[in-house]
Amino acid sequence: MIDAVSVDPRLVRHVVATTGLGPSEAARVIDDVLAFHQEPVDAYVRRRHTELQQRGLKNPAIFATLSDELAARPFAAPDLSERQLRRIIYG
Repeated sequence: MIDAVSVDPRLVRHVVATTGLGPSEAARVIDDVLAFHQEPVDAYVRRRHTELQQRGLKNPAIFATLSDELAARPFAAPDLSERQLRRIIYG
């Protein structure tokens, strides 16, 4: 997790003002959101592949979904080919 001290105080004040959370709660929520978005690409791909497989999707649909999701991340991952996605998942 990210050190709560490093969370921008302006962002904490904004979240406090717009949500009614206290400062420590707001900092914790921000910390959780930042940690979620800092998941490495390979870990994200493996985790989401497993989740989507468990929902019954097959690899062609999974790879298309993963490509779309990676492109939409706040800090977009590089474009990965289906072959690169397979290598992340299967080694």
